[in-house]
Amino acid sequence: DAGMSLLVVGLSHRSAPVSVLERASLAADQQTKLVQDSLAAEPATEATVLATCNRIELYADVDKFHAGVAELSTLLAQHTGVGLDELTPYLYVHYEDRAVHHLFSVACGLDSMVVGEGQILGQIKDALALGQELHTAGRLLNDLFQQALRVGKRAHSETGIDKAGQSLVTFGLEQLAGDMPVAGWAAGRRALVIGAGSMSSLAATTLARAGVAELVIANRTLDRARRLAESLTGLVAGARAVPMERVSAELPHADVVVSCTGATGLVLTADMLTEALDRRAEHRAGGAAGPGAAETVALLDLAMPRDIDAAAHRLAGLRLVDIESLAEAAADEPMAADVDQVRAIVSAEVAAFGAAQRAAHITPTVVALRTMAADVVAGEIARLEGRLPDLDERQRAEITQTVRRVVDKLLHAPTVRVKQLASTPGGAGYADALRELFDLDPQAVAAVSRADANGTRPDGGVGRPGAAAVQTDPKRGRA
Repeated sequence: DAGMSLLVVGLSHRSAPVSVLERASLAADQQTKLVQDSLAAEPATEATVLATCNRIELYADVDKFHAGVAELSTLLAQHTGVGLDELTPYLYVHYEDRAVHHLFSVACGLDSMVVGEGQILGQIKDALALGQELHTAGRLLNDLFQQALRVGKRAHSETGIDKAGQSLVTFGLEQLAGDMPVAGWAAGRRALVIGAGSMSSLAATTLARAGVAELVIANRTLDRARRLAESLTGLVAGARAVPMERVSAELPHADVVVSCTGATGLVLTADMLTEALDRRAEHRAGGAAGPGAAETVALLDLAMPRDIDAAAHRLAGLRLVDIESLAEAAADEPMAADVDQVRAIVSAEVAAFGAAQRAAHITPTVVALRTMAADVVAGEIARLEGRLPDLDERQRAEITQTVRRVVDKLLHAPTVRVKQLASTPGGAGYADALRELFDLDPQAVAAVSRADANGTRPDGGVGRPGAAAVQTDPKRGRA
């Protein structure tokens, strides 16, 4: 129906192999450009992008379904640099209620590589912030993403989904630890964490809590690494920050290495690792390895595209767990009853969101009707004053009150009823009927919509002029 024309076009670890996802990942400035170009493209009136290691999705409010899909797919291909012919088989498309269902499922962690992981909520927040910052998120996307955040939180508080799947970090460390609990495995080891973003911070904190003896954080901007190291000094006596170029010097001393940077090239090459292993062997031979030093070096690569050379899988003395091996391990995770519970929450929330959007769609028409009625009352009272200039204040007030009450009583039932009807599926037609029957000026209705969309919203979002103007086109075909 005309109430909502939300479209999502994207690819994720469920639809595409890691090799394609790696090539499709976008840096922050590329994401900005993609969103701006989506809005400049004809069919979209609102847009934002949700980008994580495992997915890139473009959300838009479009006025034409097929044109929207073609346009957004082309833009994704253009900005990721993966050719359209190659990208198309891996793209999925969801429209209207299905698109809402998809985002809400993503928010609950149902679509994550590790089911139920909570990090996705931060990434959804980022997608909303990006749309607000660029003024490309209007009423629909603001409402949608804020609701998604609430749904995600509800799933975590009402079910055990977050225990079903911890974050990718914990899952990766569990894979490295094998049969041992992570705390026992990590105790006394020396850890090197490369990067200081949300994943790396989580890894550093997890390792610190697990009792590593030493924790070194390397990052491009040393300040961020320092802040992270300082926040962990209470947990690890030897927590320190180093600049990126010190990584090769720190490598030979590390028993555990976790890397998650936004770099497009490799951070640890096979040569760097081979050299570090040689130097490590020398330390061990000279008895300088330290009491807790492990036999093999454990590497965890959480970056997309990868930070650590895949050739590391073949080097003796190393164990590498990367996104690819995590995807295989995650596929074997048992699905819990919690998932069914979360699915039920998602379905209920999708229905509620749809009803609210349809009800909001009728509001400008109802407001325009009430405005027209108020104008009629004002006009009639003015005429009455011309004919009976001798009315005193009290009489004039009494008559005005009576005329207003008559109009309100006549409009009461139809406006209440039309709001109820409009929130049912297919209810968008009632707004058109109301406009038709009362001969409301479409411009007046659109003006109400625009004023509403432009008003500074209590949630800090800013609507785009005309984005929410009532659409008068007939019922649109569904995909």
